[in-house]
Amino acid sequence: MNLKFRANRQMFVGAVAVITLGVAACGGTTTTPTADAPDATESPAATGTTETATGDLTATLTGAGASFPAPLYQRWFSEFNQEQPGVQVSYQSVGSGAGVEQFLAGTVDFGASDAPLTPEERQTFQQQYGAEPIQVPMTAGAVVFAYNLPGVEDLRLSREAYCGIVQGDIRSWNDPTIAAANPGVTLPDQPINWVYRSDGSGTTFIFTNHIDEACPGWQAGNGKSVSWPVGSGARGNEGITAQVQQTEGSVGYVEYAYAKENDISTAALENQSGNFVEPTPEAASLVFEGEEIPEDFALTVPDPENAQAYPIAGLTWLLLYPEYQDPAKAQALNAVIDWSLTEGRTFAEDLGYVPLSGSVVDRVQQTVDQSTDTASS
Repeated sequence: MNLKFRANRQMFVGAVAVITLGVAACGGTTTTPTADAPDATESPAATGTTETATGDLTATLTGAGASFPAPLYQRWFSEFNQEQPGVQVSYQSVGSGAGVEQFLAGTVDFGASDAPLTPEERQTFQQQYGAEPIQVPMTAGAVVFAYNLPGVEDLRLSREAYCGIVQGDIRSWNDPTIAAANPGVTLPDQPINWVYRSDGSGTTFIFTNHIDEACPGWQAGNGKSVSWPVGSGARGNEGITAQVQQTEGSVGYVEYAYAKENDISTAALENQSGNFVEPTPEAASLVFEGEEIPEDFALTVPDPENAQAYPIAGLTWLLLYPEYQDPAKAQALNAVIDWSLTEGRTFAEDLGYVPLSGSVVDRVQQTVDQSTDTASS
């Protein structure tokens, strides 16, 4: 992989090395001041971006994609703007599907996705730009069953139960399959209102990647969009969060930070080993322990074997171009990534995102070292 910016080849290599260290450490749409996205017919570049004589940065960056990391990205970009007022980053939480589309079209400076690029998407990029796209992990997170059942605070869902809910086989909260894992809990005789993502979603990819592996009766496959056999749709993690909050008897899948920030109850899930595990950043980080990361960082773990791991978690990636026409834009993007994964670590932890395990970071470091050698040769 040839990691370089046209304006400053070594600068980008340094930033990628920082990503390796930062990943080890860090576990509605609101944006900083915005500017128009580049024209769709042009390669990603902004006009009027400069570096001041004092070394401060001045650039406008636009990005779009996953809602999974949106609370963290928006916090990072806002806080970075406090330190570097000349750098304005606008991030639109439009879902991974739309983010990849905008990245491929060249209408943003970076994309974001919770699903690694598919071979077809990579081929489209290669045909458009004559080079390989770059996807780098920024953080990870758990995907949780967020539910609204007043009086039920510690719900446990066995594999049979949560598979039955998403397949439409279990339709009432007091179903014997759910009750069996919740002795002493009074479950209401109330219909289950399953809420799924209606837009192209990396969170849906992470979720269905697990369901497809864990649920023998699941027929819809996996991906950013699937044909759900039951339920109602909502756009974005934000949309599912709102619908679950507003409707008793609802349950849906969202990134852990959304449930945490909105004080929504989440279920403990039975993992592959038969243990019921609460969705915490620590339990989700065990998903990646001992796993090997491929050269393109596209690590997915559909059904972790670790006996203490929460069963549904995934990485989330930034999508970058191998060349940027504007050196100031390239430098600002590198600085944002650098700051986010080092000084921005506190915000990742506060919001409940997952610090990656040492074994995963070791593999990321090896991959980045190989890419650095290629870029430096």
